[in-house]
Amino acid sequence: MIVSIVVGPKFIAFLRRNEFGQHIREELPEGHRVKQGTPTMGGLLILVVATGAFLAVSKYKVPALTVLFVTLGCGAIGFLDDFIKLTHRRSLGLRGRWKMLLLALITVGVGFAAQHQRLPTNVFIPIVHWNVELSWGWYVLLFLVIAGTANGVNLADGLDGLAAGTGIIALITFTAISVVTYIRSGNPGGRFDSRLDLAIVGAALIGATIGFLWYNAFPAEVIMGDTGAMAIGGALAAMAIFTQTIFLLLFIGGIFAIEALSVIVQVIGFKYYGRRVFLMAPIHYHFEMKAWSETKIMVRFWIVTAILCAIGFALFYRDFTFFRH
Repeated sequence: MIVSIVVGPKFIAFLRRNEFGQHIREELPEGHRVKQGTPTMGGLLILVVATGAFLAVSKYKVPALTVLFVTLGCGAIGFLDDFIKLTHRRSLGLRGRWKMLLLALITVGVGFAAQHQRLPTNVFIPIVHWNVELSWGWYVLLFLVIAGTANGVNLADGLDGLAAGTGIIALITFTAISVVTYIRSGNPGGRFDSRLDLAIVGAALIGATIGFLWYNAFPAEVIMGDTGAMAIGGALAAMAIFTQTIFLLLFIGGIFAIEALSVIVQVIGFKYYGRRVFLMAPIHYHFEMKAWSETKIMVRFWIVTAILCAIGFALFYRDFTFFRH
């Protein structure tokens, strides 16, 4: 966090010197015009600082290294998307089919790591205590989780501080889950555990993102771009997979699911019924069109995220510590 805050101004100056400025889409609300040219690809700051912090103290366990791999891999896809937008000076970057292909390749790597760690191919559903066995379908689910979460966070990256703040809250929740799982294993004080390494990679990402948020809060001096948004989404997906809490991602990443669902509903409504359900999608733009300030939307989305994450953590604490396999 400290390194991110200290390095931030020089990094922003570097982006500005190289004219890595955000291109604003014409259809966005009028208030976004002033953001034209704001330095983007700020997610690079998160990735570089978090990677350095993690590698400095990690014991290099497979689950944590895989989380880092997914984070950097999704961040690289986002970087390519941002770079194409900048070089072509347009709001459309990497084509969707190429994004999906690259995300599928990342999923293959996660699948090998999951097999190496002998992760069960089932999904545990709390309250009813069902273990739904998916067999080979579990690997398809991995792709849906990684691609869905990465793109969900990317959709949320439309207002200053929105994706960074909600991402931090979700990362804190998964880090807490890793710590509690480690403590309940009865291992503290003994052999270093892979679950503690998961907590370390989570903490590194939290610190780096808080440092980034210092400069991304309204009015933003830097924008994370697809580089940071997809990286955070990838990190959340990978942590859900390796903490075996995929079902809880529906709550912990609930705000991103809502953002994605609002786009799906908007497209279906317009395509099949000729009308828009929201004034604009993703849903945070709907509230902006209703004259909510960016700060009000940001804070309220943070609150909703905190409530959803609290529900997710409560379900974990109640059921997952006893019914994991």
